[in-house]
Order: sequence, then C-alpha cells, then structure tokens
Amino acid sequence: MTFSTPVRDMRFILEHAAGFSALERTGAFPELSDDLVAAVMEEMGKYCDQVVAPLNEGSDRDGARLENGVVRTSPGFKEAYGQYVEGGWNSLAFPEDWGGQGLPATLANALVDALNGACMSFAIGTTLTTGAVKAIMHAGTDEQKKLYLEKMVSGEWTGTMNLTEPQAGSDLSAIRTKAEPVGDGRYKISGQKIFITYGDHDIADNIVHLVLARLPDAPEGTAGISMFIVPKVHVNEDGAIGARNDVQCIKLEEKMGLHGSPTCVMAFGENGECYGTLLGEENKGLKNMFVMMNSARLDVGLQGVGVAERAFQRALAFAQDRRQGRAPGVKTGDMIPIYEHADVRRMLLDMKAMTEGARGVCYANAVAYDLARKAPDEAARREAAALEGLLTPISKAWSTDRANDVASIGVQVHGGMGYIEETGAAQHMRDARIAAIYEGANGIQAMDLVGRKLQGDGGAAANAFISQIAKEADLAGAAKREDVAHCGRRLAEAASALQKSTDALLETAKSDQEAVLAAAADYLKQFGNVAAGYYLTRGAVAAALLVNEDASGAGYYESKIELAKFFADRYLTEAVALTDAVTAGAMPRIDPELLSA
Repeated sequence: MTFSTPVRDMRFILEHAAGFSALERTGAFPELSDDLVAAVMEEMGKYCDQVVAPLNEGSDRDGARLENGVVRTSPGFKEAYGQYVEGGWNSLAFPEDWGGQGLPATLANALVDALNGACMSFAIGTTLTTGAVKAIMHAGTDEQKKLYLEKMVSGEWTGTMNLTEPQAGSDLSAIRTKAEPVGDGRYKISGQKIFITYGDHDIADNIVHLVLARLPDAPEGTAGISMFIVPKVHVNEDGAIGARNDVQCIKLEEKMGLHGSPTCVMAFGENGECYGTLLGEENKGLKNMFVMMNSARLDVGLQGVGVAERAFQRALAFAQDRRQGRAPGVKTGDMIPIYEHADVRRMLLDMKAMTEGARGVCYANAVAYDLARKAPDEAARREAAALEGLLTPISKAWSTDRANDVASIGVQVHGGMGYIEETGAAQHMRDARIAAIYEGANGIQAMDLVGRKLQGDGGAAANAFISQIAKEADLAGAAKREDVAHCGRRLAEAASALQKSTDALLETAKSDQEAVLAAAADYLKQFGNVAAGYYLTRGAVAAALLVNEDASGAGYYESKIELAKFFADRYLTEAVALTDAVTAGAMPRIDPELLSA
C-alpha cells in the first residue's frame, strides 16, 4: 500500500473548520501567508510520503533491539531522522532565538498528524523531544537553555519524559527515584523508570532525559516531586559532548504494536555515578511535567488521527480492488468491487468521518494553543486558553478512542484477510491501541474534563463553547441547501443535549462527585461527538460557498458536505442519546465474586 499524506484535507480543516486564519490576524507571525503554509505542507507531505512512510511495515517486522547495552532502531530510521533534522522539521514552531523558525505551533501539530500517518513508530520519538524543549524553555535556567536548547530545537539531540516507575503507573505520588544534592549544583540520581519511549536509540548523539525524582527532605505525594535534566552524555560548558553519564537502558519492552519505537526500562545510577541538574523549583516538578504532558496529550490525539488516516487509506484501496459478490438482484456476471456494497461503504464512511472529525477537534485545539499565547489582547488570550484547556482531554481521548474504532473497522473491511498480518491492516489496530492508554489513560482524561475543566470555572468554558456551537447550528440551519441545513438541525439537537448534560453534571457536583465521575466517559464521548460535528458542519458551510466559487473543485467540496451529513446522522444522533447515560447516576457496586460467579 502507498500512503499519501492528505494535504488537501489537512488544509481544508485548517482553513475552513479550525479557524487557522485567526493566527494571521494576530500579527504575531509576520512571515505567515497562504503561500508559505501551502509550501510547508506540500514539502511535509513529500518528506512523509517518500522518506518515512516506506519504513512503516518494515519497522513492524524488524523492530528496535537491545544489543550489548545499546538500542538499535529499525532499519532506515537513523537515515530518515537525519533528513528530518536537515529539513528543519523539528524547529518549525520554536523561537528564532534558539534556532527555530517562529511559525505557529499549529503547523508543527499538522506535521505530527502527517508523520503518524506515515509511521507512528518513527513519529513518536519526535514529539517527546518537542515536549522536553517546551519544559526547558518554561523552567530552565539561562545556563540550561544555553547548554541544551539549540541542539534540541534542531533535533540534533533528542529528549524524553521519565515519569512512570514499576510501582507507580498513572499515580505519580508513588514515585521513589531519588535525587541527592552533591553540593556543586548537581544532584546524584538513582532509580528505575519504565515505559520510556525512545529512552535509548542510535539516531542522535545525545538524549536529554527529564526525570521526576524526590529530594531527601521532600514531602510525601505529588507535592514532593522535582524534575531534573539528566543527559545520556554530559555536556561541557562550551556545549561540546563530554563523558557518558550513568544512564542505561536495561530492557526493551515486548509490545503488541509500535515495534519500531524503543520502549525502554531505564536505570539511573546503577554504578552510583548518575548526575543531573534541577529543572525549575524544588518540589515543583509536577508543574513542569504538565507543560510537557499537555503538549503530549494533543500530540497523542494527533497520533490517533494519523494512524486512523493510514488505516482508512488501506481499507479504501482494498475495497476498490477486492471483487466479491454482485449488486442486489443481480445473479450472474462479473463480481463487483466490495466498495459497491452498501455496508462496506458505510464502514468506510464511518472511518473517514471519524478521522476528519478528530482532525477538526485537534487542529482547533492547536489553533487555540497558539492564540492563547499570541492573540493581540489579554481577553482574547484568556478565551483561547480556556478553549485550549477544554479541548485538550477531548483531543487526546476522543481522537484515540476513534482511532481504535477506525483501525478495527479497517480490519473488518478486509474481512478474513484483515486478520492476516501480511495485509497490514492488523498493524494499525495494534499500533493504535496504546494511544488510548499512555500520556494519561482516557479515563483520566474524562475525569479531568468533568473535574478541573468543567467544575474548575463553574462551567464557563464549556458553556461558552456550547454557545458557539449553537450559533453555528443556527447559521447552518438557515442555509438554502437542505443538506447543509440538515447538518445544522442535527447539530442544534446535539448541542442542546450536551447543554443538558453539562447543567446536570454541574448540579450533581454540588452533592455527589461519585456520580459525576461515573458519567465522565460518556460525557467526554458526547462532548467529542458534538465538537467533531461542529467542526465538520463549519466545513460544510464553507464548502457550500466554495462549490460555486471553484468549479474544478466542486466534487471535493460536495464530498465534504456529504461527509458532514453522514456524521450528523450517525454521531450527532448518538450524542443526543448519550444524555440519558450521563445523567443515569453513580455506578452500582456489585460484589466482585458475584461478577465472576
């Protein structure tokens, strides 16, 4: 199968659904223009299609391996990463002061989408580096920034997050890794971390680990966690590579998917000679971690979009090529492509609609991130920050849940051949599965949505967003075209149901947090369905205008309207029904022995 980065779809979502044009109006990106965006995305597509995509299937068969204490990446990864650095892809959205290009983060997020469609195992390593850069920019000293940022912004050095330990999964309060001051500004680090993505590899000369650890007098729980910069290789004052630090990968995890991505068990200080420096304030490591984590959560949502896109493209190509059965009522003659069967078309439209809806949510999240930092006035920045916070758990959880749905449907489209590894459909299903688990499992995202994001401001951000959706529904509902008006009516019904759920949860939260948490997953799904429907409907409204302006692209724009209508009929109707689940109350407590009887 030949993968093709969906540059046209990506640009359509950016321009006509996610509100990317608002970034030009800020004046914060003086070089930004339609021509520049087109050029960046075209080159992005070429790199992903020609260099990265061919590595995907090979990396599944011939994954990363640990040899004599060194992790070797899949064949071709080192060379492809060299081209990634040479092409300046890592530096797209970072400040020019550190060698960046100063472009919107939204374009870098579009790159995450494209890279993950090309090869998720390769792409994931790049996002860990960008997250580490953001943490150092946020909390680093001038000296730390001088030592690390330029090489990390370029991608010449990579970065990691070291959070999880064998006894501490999502509960970071149980972290035991130690950091002891040695009196010269350095700290001796000792402990073990698990599930460290790209914790060791052979694609860069240095790896800058950001490690959560406890100082000797640290309080218990998350209030006693500090963050440290612990390089694989020490960096001299002049920026040159120095001696090797006492940091080792002692095991690679055997995973169901993402075989090309080295998931490491990392040992710090096994020989008592691991040193790092404090990043930020003592016992404030969790604050720094969330700078990385919030960035990573949007990136993971985009991983879902990317792998869903690849699963869809594979299924579509198979459905057009595979011939089986005949049209209803036809008993003889040649068999027809299975794409002609109504149920197969339904599955493919499900895949496409969920992928496009998730892309809309994630791209809008990215635009909100940029506006929260670059909008021209404080009120606009606050409004964008509220939307960014609201959309982040939805981008991460809804998009990755849908990616699992899309990858699973892709196997179904292939039929029995989908269950056979040689077709490649199963790889997408195996690769996609982890995205709903790491960087905060999706249940945690749902709890964040109904907790900090909904209750933290008394529902202000959620209500403001639902109000925007209702306005878009009214606009679409008044359209002259019946198909667009239909989308508007469906969106209005779904927005009303989401408002009902929101009001109910805010009222319930006054007396019964258990019931609120019980509703969290259903509420996030409802919110995600409505948000995706909102962005697809915005696209449909724009497409209805473009049909008359661009005759050569009329077929493409009509397809956007049809896709929005399909989503409205299947997923906005589902959103309406979810209010009953959201308001059903707390879960029953059934004796576990009775459940297994």
